[in-house]
Amino acid sequence: MSNQLSGAAAASGTTGAVRAFRERLGLPGLIDVHTHFMPERVLAKVWDYFDAVGPLTGTQWPITYRHEEQHRVALLREFGVRAFTAMLYPHKPAMAAWLNSWSAEFAARTPDCLHTATFFPEAGAGGYVRRAVEGGARVFKAHLQVGAYDPNDELLDPVWGLLAEAGVPTVIHCGSMPTPAKFTGPEPVARLLARHPRLPLVIAHMGMPEYTEFLDLADRHPEVRFDTTMAFTDFSERMSPFPVRELGRLAALGDRILLGTDFPNIPYPYEHQLAALEGLGLGDDWLRAVCHDNAARLFDLP
Repeated sequence: MSNQLSGAAAASGTTGAVRAFRERLGLPGLIDVHTHFMPERVLAKVWDYFDAVGPLTGTQWPITYRHEEQHRVALLREFGVRAFTAMLYPHKPAMAAWLNSWSAEFAARTPDCLHTATFFPEAGAGGYVRRAVEGGARVFKAHLQVGAYDPNDELLDPVWGLLAEAGVPTVIHCGSMPTPAKFTGPEPVARLLARHPRLPLVIAHMGMPEYTEFLDLADRHPEVRFDTTMAFTDFSERMSPFPVRELGRLAALGDRILLGTDFPNIPYPYEHQLAALEGLGLGDDWLRAVCHDNAARLFDLP
């Protein structure tokens, strides 16, 4: 009982802190483009990974919002998040279509969730991605680290072509944190954009730790955006600090940066991501754009 009470008190404190942040900026709410909802047994395995990642990285990763699904949805609403996503991703073939079916049902019963879908390099990927887009998918998730695939795999050619033509963004985990993988880093994404220069990509986690290289890509490709997920927080700054010399570029790209948090899989309270963004000192207009207006424009939200 005491743990439940302390958890409720922490959530109440976060609600107040986030409300104060929104009210000071005059925001109608937040739009968080990087939150995770997925089938419960899949999410349990994700949490098992984070439980085990501490010994691998030397940094413990407690899950702050380890609650059942409806509790997590209710928390986001209490925090004033008016739209969020259901980032989910396969780690093997014959999994993505099933995840897409689940996420379509989740979006149907959760109207403030932007209908999210995913894919994997496999025969038929183009077909189920087209069905997802026709079914209302607003955003896709690609995870090159967990999926361990090259985004330039020829099996994905019809997927990228379709998403570029439809203008549907993909949030892509392509940076090398928390651990590098064969196809993470800027080079595979640079090759992808050379073939599909109009492809709307959202680089997850600001591309950490290869911040500068991904900012370079954004300079060359106007449809490349970033989400702030875990970037600039005390937790990430200890492992992969954002280079101070790039703050000017961060300000200049203020119309292409979107709030992301990684809720619920974060090792600190939700409001810490907002405080970290405010601590950059880039001004209230920048914060309003990042925390609401850029995503509202991208997803055509009223």
